Amino acid sequence: MTGGSDEALAGIYRTELPRLRAALARRTGSVDLADDLVQDAWVEALDHWPREGVPPNPGGWLMTTASRKAVDRARRDAAGAEKLRLLASGGPPSAHADDDEDRLALVFGCCDPRLPRDSQVALTLRAVCGLTTAEIAAAFLTPEATMAQRITRAKRLLRESGAPVAVPEPDELGPRLSAVLTVVYLVYNEGYLSSSAHVPQRRELRIESLELARLVDRLMPGEPEAAALHALIDLHEARAATRFDGWGRLVLLADQDRSRWDTVRIDAATERLDAALAKRRPGPFQAQAAIAALHATAASYDETDWPQIGMLYDRLAGWDDNPVIRLNGAIALWKVRGAAVALAEVDGLAAELDGYRLFHATRAALLRDLDRDDEARAADRRALDLATNTAERALLRSRVDPVS
Repeated sequence: MTGGSDEALAGIYRTELPRLRAALARRTGSVDLADDLVQDAWVEALDHWPREGVPPNPGGWLMTTASRKAVDRARRDAAGAEKLRLLASGGPPSAHADDDEDRLALVFGCCDPRLPRDSQVALTLRAVCGLTTAEIAAAFLTPEATMAQRITRAKRLLRESGAPVAVPEPDELGPRLSAVLTVVYLVYNEGYLSSSAHVPQRRELRIESLELARLVDRLMPGEPEAAALHALIDLHEARAATRFDGWGRLVLLADQDRSRWDTVRIDAATERLDAALAKRRPGPFQAQAAIAALHATAASYDETDWPQIGMLYDRLAGWDDNPVIRLNGAIALWKVRGAAVALAEVDGLAAELDGYRLFHATRAALLRDLDRDDEARAADRRALDLATNTAERALLRSRVDPVS
């Protein structure tokens, strides 16, 4: 036994609980029940481990505990006994057995077409990766209470449908693919720049999303959108080492040391993207990957092909007229037509994005370029009020109060 420090427990919570939840959901056929069993097992761990120490195999301990609690539930609920008894047959199952299949099954199970799209994505983020309701709400720019209701309703609908938690048959994969890819990318975004007030990034979520992207790409080798998402995440990962300095401070794309980017990874990802584009079945993830590839292959920030990036954002908006997409497109517009034109475009998004920190940070950058420094500082101050990420807050604070 080893000690149960808060840091050790937090690490176990982040790494072991998503795997446990996926394994239990596949074995019981219920996302809702799996979530309950995971929480019950974790509560028991928090009761025992601080006093007795963390066991050498915490994942196995949690699976054994969850299995025992499943059997207890089965005794109290005869209707569910047959499924739950599988958990206890043949001794305690391994928390990592059939891990890839478990994760894929849980993702596709949560993305049941009978659920509304936003509910599919929110439920998967909660069930597969264990994101908190607050983190999911931040990803959707939605109030936490609203998101909690959405997740609860999605669990109920999925439970009432009686749909199995399993990888669908090949002819049933298509209707769920868009939601699955969206989920995987949202998980990556949370790992890439965390909404948590405690850590700037979450490497375990980046790894999880990359593995899921590889699995979906392997499951559907002829699907260009799956290949494009795999390429998109790899392109981001190719420059991950340069996104923070030695002090943990955020380094913006324009200031990153491109000589440290992983060119082998960039070449492999762009080759994968080219193969996807050659299928001539365009989609939003192919457009996003193409934007990332243009950034990754540019010799410098100023030499980036901004007109092409602007056209790709226009195309992306045609698939999903999302205000965040239009905000990103305005940055390309800035580089092509100047700050004044871009600012007019950004200001037109105020009603939709007033609660989004990057809206105000983008406005601040444009205002500074126009020498409207007082207005820029006010916009950065508003962005700071909305930001939760520690590295983002440090960057914004330096702009609001350069002396401190």
